[in-house]
Amino acid sequence: MDMASQILPLAGVVVGAAMSFLVTSLNERAKWRREQSVRWDGQRLTAYAEYAHAVKDLAYQYRRIAVARGLTDGPHPLEPTAVVLDRLGDAEVHRTALSETLLLLADRNTIAAMKRMNQGLWLLEALARATPGQDHSGSWDQAYVDYRAARQEYIEQARRNLGVMGSVQPLPG
Repeated sequence: MDMASQILPLAGVVVGAAMSFLVTSLNERAKWRREQSVRWDGQRLTAYAEYAHAVKDLAYQYRRIAVARGLTDGPHPLEPTAVVLDRLGDAEVHRTALSETLLLLADRNTIAAMKRMNQGLWLLEALARATPGQDHSGSWDQAYVDYRAARQEYIEQARRNLGVMGSVQPLPG
């Protein structure tokens, strides 16, 4: 038996083992990446939803105060008592804490949309807490429309970042 007939099968085994190792390694790496992607997508979804809910709740409370102050029409007026303002302060602290998670997980476009939504929310707060006797009715209505547009943009950017297909029509409120 010559040397070539012994080396060729051995070389075939070595090449086969190396290819098997390479393919297995690539498959494991791809599997790990998929698992990480699913994990972070779940975290992003939770962060986006919790933040949107916190902002919407604050905007609703500011709208109720604006109704009580006569800045706009609507149900369920809420007088801005010290207890109410303390509760709103706590809700704002919670919203701020939730925003930190978004800054860690969201993409640039979603973060930019979040910041525009925050600015709209802060304007609603400023108008709702303004001194009684000043006419802010036109300002409130436009500020609320602007806030709603910013909120819609945030939701669209979050959906895009999560890979959710299609578009969503804004809900009233």
